[in-house]
Amino acid sequence: MEKNKDRQSINVARLYYESQYSQNQIAELLSISRPTVSKLLNYAREHGYVTIQINDPANISDDLSIALKEKYNLNNVIIAYSPLNNNDEIKKHIGRAAAEYLNDIVKDDDIIGISWGTTMYSIATQLVEKKLNGVQVVQLKGGLSHTHITTYASEINKLFTNAFHANGRSLPLPLIFDTPELKKITEKDSHINQIIQMGKQANIAIFSTGTVKDDALLFRLGYFNKEEIESIKKNAVGDVCSRFFNNKGEICDEKINSRIVGIELDELKKKEQTILVAGGERKIEALHFALTSKIANTLVTDQFTAKLLLLKL
Repeated sequence: MEKNKDRQSINVARLYYESQYSQNQIAELLSISRPTVSKLLNYAREHGYVTIQINDPANISDDLSIALKEKYNLNNVIIAYSPLNNNDEIKKHIGRAAAEYLNDIVKDDDIIGISWGTTMYSIATQLVEKKLNGVQVVQLKGGLSHTHITTYASEINKLFTNAFHANGRSLPLPLIFDTPELKKITEKDSHINQIIQMGKQANIAIFSTGTVKDDALLFRLGYFNKEEIESIKKNAVGDVCSRFFNNKGEICDEKINSRIVGIELDELKKKEQTILVAGGERKIEALHFALTSKIANTLVTDQFTAKLLLLKL
């Protein structure tokens, strides 16, 4: 049954894209309804039978990429073109660009360290399968939420694992513990310690940066009380892997930082590939200072964000 649908969707796609028939004409030719034609076209795109590539002669991504590489001394900058300057659209396009970049660079026996959140979920949902051997995917920080709001941690891990035919390792812990002592005791567990060590060994790390605005995901997950949130907002400009930093790239609150389960910023900086994926005006401050602090050596962003970053002093 599924094979029949595959063939029918391909036939409809050929009539629509190659023979230039309208959807109404195809419906008449094949004696099916107009909505069925639309569904079959969507099916063909979702299953990779149809791919659409837009070649924009006015694309300025190369100039922006070179300028950002020079400004922040980066190894690579990938500029995704977003047709709209809004967060949802930007997230979709930088997610796709990051997924394509990973597909190009990931090789046999790589260890990929992953973060979580909505940008990471956008990347994960757009990964293309690449059959590799010996790849491992490891979660870089605890991801259990104290609220109904999801971190997408388990979904991201699964999607990365499936895409690269990898062995996936999750970190089944909350992001932050009540005390540093409780965190240290938990990390001594042999299973947990093995995952943390694997995160340190990862040669590729991919992550986004968060803001310290009122609606920041980390503030909505129930991890911090009101006093802690106010302290973070007062002293930090953003976070990477839930490590809050100031405009000098330094950890802004050691008491909070000592309770967080996950990779430290200094460990991130040692990796072969540190890929920061972020876009949108609301993230400019966090993104700028993350880049000036050399937390990442590769940036994936959009053209709107790139232009704003070039204006930052």
